[in-house]
Amino acid sequence: KPLLVLVSGSNRVDEKVLAALAGEAIEKAAPDFARQRTGFAIGGVPPVGHAEAIETYVDEDLLQYGEVWAAAGTPHAVFRIPPAELARASDGRVTAVK
Repeated sequence: KPLLVLVSGSNRVDEKVLAALAGEAIEKAAPDFARQRTGFAIGGVPPVGHAEAIETYVDEDLLQYGEVWAAAGTPHAVFRIPPAELARASDGRVTAVK
């Protein structure tokens, strides 16, 4: 199943912690899988508007910012949004993680 992980640029995903939260092994999505499940190509996958609901994990560190920038559907387009609003707008179940 797809997982979306929104992480502050100063942090890295701890794959062991993410796997424990998801309850299963995880791996980086292949480009074809990402496009099929989200409707977007890697490099331009926005945090909302996917082809299906996606379980989402949000780095709590993002909540310290007044606004964050996210991909907007192509590798060359971005948009700004308050991080709390971004978490609420997510297409799937959202879990905040530290």
